[in-house]
Amino acid sequence: MSIDQQQLADFRKTMEADDYHLDVELTGGSALATIVAGPTACAECLVPKHLMRSMLAPMLGVGVENIQVIYPVEVHSEGA
Repeated sequence: MSIDQQQLADFRKTMEADDYHLDVELTGGSALATIVAGPTACAECLVPKHLMRSMLAPMLGVGVENIQVIYPVEVHSEGA
């Protein structure tokens, strides 16, 4: 399968409305989705990771079990 670029772009726009930014790295049959929060991000707007993986899977053409999701709290704690 291949990436549905239009669907991914639309999803990014939706996330940006809540001041979140999505970066996706594809390697072979797996994906890493990193979500970074901007200063006005809505803390309650992110769904649980299992739902995020389910939403991303058809866009990325990767199975749910092959998607790793990193949320903003994890991004900040990795740099500490």
